[in-house]
Amino acid sequence: MRVLGVDPGLTRCGLGVVDGLPGRRARMVAVDVIRTPAGSELGSRLLGISDAVEGWMDQVRPDVVAVERVFSQNNLSTVMGTAQAAGVTVLAAARRNIPVVMHTPSEVKAAVTGSGRADKAQVTAMVQRILQLSEAPRPADAADALALAICHLWRDGTAAVMPASAAGSGGGATAAQQAWVAAIEASKKGSRAR
Repeated sequence: MRVLGVDPGLTRCGLGVVDGLPGRRARMVAVDVIRTPAGSELGSRLLGISDAVEGWMDQVRPDVVAVERVFSQNNLSTVMGTAQAAGVTVLAAARRNIPVVMHTPSEVKAAVTGSGRADKAQVTAMVQRILQLSEAPRPADAADALALAICHLWRDGTAAVMPASAAGSGGGATAAQQAWVAAIEASKKGSRAR
């Protein structure tokens, strides 16, 4: 399976492509960060992100696109820019009939580090380790995009071998898999409560 992970942002939008099988070793195919100037007009910034994302999709031909789910933050303009960048990504995938999945930040952190509360440095270090990279992907947006791709790649494998009811008891799963399933279940409960 080939997964394109997208860490959406208006100023910096991370893109990372990972190949592998659910629950198995992953391999990095490509990673980059799209940048748009903060002083530019919104339409041209979104067009630049859209053109770059569409070019990546046409070149790497992912089986699925994993996008970080946007949550409200204190800074409304940051949330809006992130949501707009996510929107052009989803639209580009829809035009190509590529499925899109959304993952919460805590889900992604739990998938790669074993803790849904890991910081950016921990996520970056684990992405480097999981993908066996000689150096850490920089900036953090690049590492986050790869983490999204890894999260989705491993998601089906963990869910298939470990039902949610086994998350608390262990059921032969690793600590990271247990934390990940717990984060997924918490995310589902949060979505139903809204």
